[in-house]
Amino acid sequence: MGNPLVARMRGFGTTIFAEMSELALSTGAINLGQGFPDTDGPREMLDAAIGAISSGRNQYPPGAGVPELRQAIAEHQKRFYGLSVDPDGEVLVTAGATEAIAAVILALCEPGDEVVTFEPYYDCYAATIALAGGVRRTSVLKFPDFAVDETTLRGAFSSRTRLVLLNTPHNPTGKVFSRAELDLICSLAREYDAWVVTDEVYEHLVFEGSAHIPVATLPDMADRTITISSAGKTFSATGWKVGWLHGPAEAVAAARTVKQFLTYVASGPFQPAVAVALGLDDDAYRGVASSLQAKRDLLCDGLSAAGLTVARPAATYFVIADAAPLGVSDALDFCRQMPALCGVVGVPVSVFCDDKEATRTLVRFAFCKRDAVLSEAVVRLAALAAS
Repeated sequence: MGNPLVARMRGFGTTIFAEMSELALSTGAINLGQGFPDTDGPREMLDAAIGAISSGRNQYPPGAGVPELRQAIAEHQKRFYGLSVDPDGEVLVTAGATEAIAAVILALCEPGDEVVTFEPYYDCYAATIALAGGVRRTSVLKFPDFAVDETTLRGAFSSRTRLVLLNTPHNPTGKVFSRAELDLICSLAREYDAWVVTDEVYEHLVFEGSAHIPVATLPDMADRTITISSAGKTFSATGWKVGWLHGPAEAVAAARTVKQFLTYVASGPFQPAVAVALGLDDDAYRGVASSLQAKRDLLCDGLSAAGLTVARPAATYFVIADAAPLGVSDALDFCRQMPALCGVVGVPVSVFCDDKEATRTLVRFAFCKRDAVLSEAVVRLAALAAS
């Protein structure tokens, strides 16, 4: 009967993360490919989850999310960004940020509507746009500075533009969009009457010298911005899949209409635990960023010493390095060979791009691992470079 998969999804096979993680497991290689920590989050949060399970909070939570988590999200936005958010009508808890992105795009995009995003892009962006029958329009962030190119960004907008999907801090580049770049994006969104959907899951993983600016805080943007974040990255609990979105009540209601037919609800006992985590003191938040900054420096210095050209990130879990100085001409082939060559796994950046040639030799490495693991990875990469 042939391939039963619908045509719009035939360009999407097994994700590169699954492929590379399986390769790490089968070879025993150090996995710097997939962005998950190898240590647990704050004890207060873990104990709250255990308490929720023990006290019987194991059935369906409310469709919008448990009240204490929605309240904690609203208080977090007020505390860190001065945003006033109604926890009852303007917040929706989701199965991670991935479901939040899917619910919003499926709710707001008709077939043929255009979605502007930046490449490299997180892989679920392209897949979700395709699921909605939307058209992806991209502007390229080029190695090594990943600055916004105004010409290609303006060219990505048209009368069919429905929304802008913006990830800041940005995966996979580690870029934090500047105020001037955000002002340009917002001016175009207003000009073309487009929604701005911001994926801010790395909002607290920002390093010295940079600052995260939520789009919803910018002039005349709160009424057309849907903000997405999650607990997984900030609190080292990626497997819990607790995300959220907030924005104008009508947009949240639209997303909730779709979300109820995706997972319905999820992560019942983890939701009150995340509410506890969101209320932790400033030292807890600063500690996460400080620890990651040291890990960033450890890996970046090691990659540079091994001969790769490194773009030192301003945020996130990730660093992009150019393997061309090692004689690499195709990072996808190189990444598939690296576990056997040196016992390290990375991800080729080309899988996040429409323009494959612009990123042909670039590799993304994750540094959200224990220092001993990063140090061993650096030793192995240096040995590979020497050979």
